[in-house]
Amino acid sequence: MEKLKVAVIGCGSIAIHRHLPEYQANPFVEIVAVCDLKEDRAQLRASEYNAQAYTDYKQAITDSKADLVSVCLPNYLHAPVSVFAAEQGKHVLCEKPMATSEEEAQQMIEASNNAGKKLMIAHNQRFVPSHEKAKQLITNGEIGKVYSFRTTFGHGGPEGWSIDGKESWFFRKEEAFIGALGDLGVHKADVIRYILGTEFTEVAAMVEASAKENSDVDDQAVTILRSEKGIIGTLTASWAYGAGEDNSTVIYGEKGMLRLEDDPAYGLIATYTDGSKVNYELGQIQTNDSGGQSSSGVVDHFVDSVRNDTKPLIDGEEGYKSLQIILAALEANETKKNISL
Repeated sequence: MEKLKVAVIGCGSIAIHRHLPEYQANPFVEIVAVCDLKEDRAQLRASEYNAQAYTDYKQAITDSKADLVSVCLPNYLHAPVSVFAAEQGKHVLCEKPMATSEEEAQQMIEASNNAGKKLMIAHNQRFVPSHEKAKQLITNGEIGKVYSFRTTFGHGGPEGWSIDGKESWFFRKEEAFIGALGDLGVHKADVIRYILGTEFTEVAAMVEASAKENSDVDDQAVTILRSEKGIIGTLTASWAYGAGEDNSTVIYGEKGMLRLEDDPAYGLIATYTDGSKVNYELGQIQTNDSGGQSSSGVVDHFVDSVRNDTKPLIDGEEGYKSLQIILAALEANETKKNISL
């Protein structure tokens, strides 16, 4: 079978640390095009991966005859580039947050559906072993009825990770639209929906832009979520955890509680009301510090879904539901009212 050809649009940190090396490691894919507005960045990656360099995304998508397109761009470009790629008959893997509005998300879903092509959103947290295991335990009724949770994703901010440091688009409202909530919070919105197997119906939030100078995007947020099953919990996103990353989730149920990514040695610790405790040693969650070491699972899953014509685990509809929670949190903060989904 011929290798699938991929064009990677955007040569910033997420492309450098995740998309490009993961495509390179996949035996069924050939990287044919890389694109960046900064020509030197595109050229550098092109020479590294033996691909063609472009500065125009439309050319990169069409001229390269790519089958797959990875969208690794600032948030405001996710929808237009994904829609264009779908209209050209390409399968699209788009970084999160999927889009900057519900309208844009719907346009992306529609374009892919009309083209009969896959759309996947890069929510890598679903592939983390502790998260997969927790979903399994909850589905099997191990902790009984779930009552509550707290889930957090925070680190020192994109300046430590982005290729442009403090000058990054992450801090420019017209390019990012959503700050820490879109960067980190949307991951937790997606993974808590997935683990609990539930949809959320109500969102309350307090959001601040107080940790980063000269930036008006949200950098700290605490949200409260209520699910259709009456589960309530908090979702926190922050760019102000300067002393170290926190990517933990704790789930409280009638028969016990699960601590995920909340202990340096064990990815998952289950503690039961009968006094028993199980420590699960699972593969460590990916952090920005360990970026290049292990596969996130996203690219391989995307490639498999195209090769086997199966629905991606995080398709457009799933990405949209996770985005809705984040947009509702921003609206709740603005209006000082709880928002119904």
